[in-house]
Amino acid sequence: MQVSLEKKKIVEDFLEKGILLEEGFLDELGDDFDIDSFYSKLLEKGVLESEVIVNNELRHSVLSSSFGEREEEFGSGAEKEGGVEIITSYEKVSQKKAVKDFVTYFHKRFDAIEGILRGRQELQNVRSISRLLQQGNGKEQVAIIGLVKEVSKTKNMNYVLKVEDKTGEISVLINKNKPDLYKQAATIVPDEVIGVVGTGSQSIIFANNVIWPDVPLYKELKKSPDEEFALFLSDIHVGSNNFLQEEFERFLSWLNLEIGTDEHKEVVKKIKYIFIIGDLVDGVGIYPGQEEELTINEITEQYNEMARFLKKIPTRIKIIICPGNHDAMRLAEPQLPIYKEFASSLYDLPNVQMVSNPSIVNIAKKSTFPGFDVLLYHGYSFDHYIANVDEIRNNGGYDRADLVMKFLLQRRHLAPTHASSLYIPDTEEDPMIIKKIPDIFCTGHIHKSCVSHYRNITLISGSCWQAKTAFQEKVGHRPEPCRVPLVNLKTRDVKILKFGQN
Repeated sequence: MQVSLEKKKIVEDFLEKGILLEEGFLDELGDDFDIDSFYSKLLEKGVLESEVIVNNELRHSVLSSSFGEREEEFGSGAEKEGGVEIITSYEKVSQKKAVKDFVTYFHKRFDAIEGILRGRQELQNVRSISRLLQQGNGKEQVAIIGLVKEVSKTKNMNYVLKVEDKTGEISVLINKNKPDLYKQAATIVPDEVIGVVGTGSQSIIFANNVIWPDVPLYKELKKSPDEEFALFLSDIHVGSNNFLQEEFERFLSWLNLEIGTDEHKEVVKKIKYIFIIGDLVDGVGIYPGQEEELTINEITEQYNEMARFLKKIPTRIKIIICPGNHDAMRLAEPQLPIYKEFASSLYDLPNVQMVSNPSIVNIAKKSTFPGFDVLLYHGYSFDHYIANVDEIRNNGGYDRADLVMKFLLQRRHLAPTHASSLYIPDTEEDPMIIKKIPDIFCTGHIHKSCVSHYRNITLISGSCWQAKTAFQEKVGHRPEPCRVPLVNLKTRDVKILKFGQN
């Protein structure tokens, strides 16, 4: 498609591909410019995400292949000792999806988690469901791996699961007369992948055991050889009329040694990392009537204000940021790093590293120490499991983010149920699978700090910097703002610092 065609036609072709053009873009096109070739290069470089505005600077960058600098900055290559190494950060381009893409996506998920489960001793003799269905009615010990299609109860209150693999579908009965197994069955959710061991016949398996992919029981508890610290923040909500600016500025003053005890100041000097796990700003148009609850009504200005605060943090402290559901970003997960189009002021800060939601980064690596792998996930799926899993809801719900985090680690997936979160059906892999076992799993979203441990993984939920909103009051949420988990990387001890009034 050459530039000799009418400009109107060129603009239409760009719009069909979801690309908006900056004024003056067409004036600088050469005779050899080809739309399809240019679009292909945009795809190759991972630039496109939904609708983007293409300007002349971007055109020059793409055509001169200078995006290698960006790939090096945000790629997975190791950085200097003690720095931040990005292990995984999702930056693939969104494209149109068809029904077959969802099928492929679930196949990829099944394959990955099946591979984890096949490593379990109890599942060494796994059979396909089709093979089980073809055998006779004689009962024998069987083992299968399948995706949970449906969970229900019989009149006698026994659980019945419909479980499927790529070859077929079978029912699994979990009898209430097996109390331990029955209690576990109450946590089973649709679309998760499990292993089942039991007595099988042609039409049903009577379960004796259910096996989850889970994380290893004996994971090493890493400890840094040097005393240094990491802080965890989330849900700052700059731009909201409920943003607790005075308290946040008190926190910044503490980081700059302007307040605090001598003991605190010695700790502050050793803080090397700050994680911000989503919802930096309150956003615009997130929910009906939000405009009445904003002090800053323009999204770029919200990020500029956020950058003004973060600029006060000493540059020796590395800041790692992932997006949340209030940020200028698609809601579907995985979310790419916050769009530079709206948050360029954050990208300009020399100590800020932007990553996707979810992502994994490695920190505190030394020549003799492998560092800590930190899994960041804002936590948008948490609402679903707090509402639908009795064991979580009845044991603290929104006050116990650690129960949700443990639940997801056991499933090795951050949103195993189809309805628990909006998502992009990646046809190459499921980026929500927890493939790499983290040392620290940090999250936010529920506006309440929580710290726990599971199999030597430190579980951390950040607090928030927003007072209780009208919505939270309505639904009975009890946020605890202005609390900051502080991890001593040498001892793995965690303290929660309070910068609020209570």
